[in-house]
Amino acid sequence: QVQLVESGGGLVQAGGSLRLSCAASGRTFSMSHMGWFRQAPGKERELVAAITRSSSTTYYADSVKGRFTTARDNAKNTVALEVNSLKPEDTAVYYCAADRRIVGGLHFSTREYDYWGQGTQVTVSS
Repeated sequence: QVQLVESGGGLVQAGGSLRLSCAASGRTFSMSHMGWFRQAPGKERELVAAITRSSSTTYYADSVKGRFTTARDNAKNTVALEVNSLKPEDTAVYYCAADRRIVGGLHFSTREYDYWGQGTQVTVSS
């Protein structure tokens, strides 16, 4: 009964920015760690950012560190991913996902996340 819906994707030129948002329904959002994944054509889905339930810890992949920022608002059941200084290689479908297994901290594999949104497309032109 947990649903995640991403929004905010679009077409931007290199160097541009977007703010992606994930809206969650269901009472479990505030009890879950959240991750942002992306999947480019022909590539495996990869974790780019994650944030713990209480926002005490964040994780960023090396490829996006310093350019992307994730934050959550548990009162609004939303988690955002600000993507800045975009590069063509950032082009992908971006997904938010919820991890119910909060013991042990953040997880990094797609197999460890329980609920997924349908994704939002980010396209960066060169």
